[in-house]
Amino acid sequence: MRLTVLYRGPLSSCNYGCTYCPFAKHHETDEEHAVDAQALERFLQWCGARVTPLRVFFTPWGEALTQRRYQDALSRLSKLPHVEKVAIQTNLSARLDFLETCEPSKVGIWATYHPEWAKEARFLEQCARLADAGVSFSVGVVGFPKFRDALDSLRAKLPDSVYVWVNAVKSSDAGYSADDLAHFTRVDPLFPLNNARHASLGRACAGGHTVISVDGDGVARSCHFIREPIGNVYDARFDEALTPRPCSAATCGCHIGYVHLEHLELTQVFGSGLLERAASREKVHLFRSPRVTQTTSNPSPEGFPP
Repeated sequence: MRLTVLYRGPLSSCNYGCTYCPFAKHHETDEEHAVDAQALERFLQWCGARVTPLRVFFTPWGEALTQRRYQDALSRLSKLPHVEKVAIQTNLSARLDFLETCEPSKVGIWATYHPEWAKEARFLEQCARLADAGVSFSVGVVGFPKFRDALDSLRAKLPDSVYVWVNAVKSSDAGYSADDLAHFTRVDPLFPLNNARHASLGRACAGGHTVISVDGDGVARSCHFIREPIGNVYDARFDEALTPRPCSAATCGCHIGYVHLEHLELTQVFGSGLLERAASREKVHLFRSPRVTQTTSNPSPEGFPP
């Protein structure tokens, strides 16, 4: 059975300081970095010891790709024959020389553009390097109306083949007008799906069966948004805990969660680019909004999703 693991270790620092971000407000000490490195190494050894197909997605609380250990992790995992994909969420500010040591066909990059912190020219150069290396990637922004011009400029300068997404701000301070909603949807046809909380209680989901989230201690959960553990991956009999289980949350409003809800059929949209949120322009534009009628759109206090 293929298993997808969303790994989020202790790392919680970032080289950016976005005021709206609920994460990355901490700066690690050397000792804290050492703890994260030890947890990551243990996880990598667990990945290497598995024999069944594996996909790994790093979803850090902060910016991990600026740390050499995470660059090395992508390189190591991409070379393992049973690892089908290794992906990471990043602001794309790190040096990308490490890609030369990777198997590029197995690497996925989920890149978020932060207009207040990143220079557009530099960000586009980084995207070009990903493309030249043969790495699958997507690009997006947090959907504040103030970022509309930056989003449009980015979309215009990236190849049509690159999916540009918009993460909806699910809180009352988003201030979306009808024009904002229409504008974001023109750029990202899947924006209405993200700008909603999907009724998920009791619905079939891959979470806890073929998809799990794992923290630095090895504690596994159905996903990042369900706190009840299902076991620990470092237990010898952990795989016995992997079983189909309906979602136990009332709603799901984050892409890395609802993308695994079976009734949304998003695996058909993203295919092999599911982890890094990369989809072909054709599939994104062929997606039809009736599925959104299965959702609720009440504002959430969570802020923007990761």
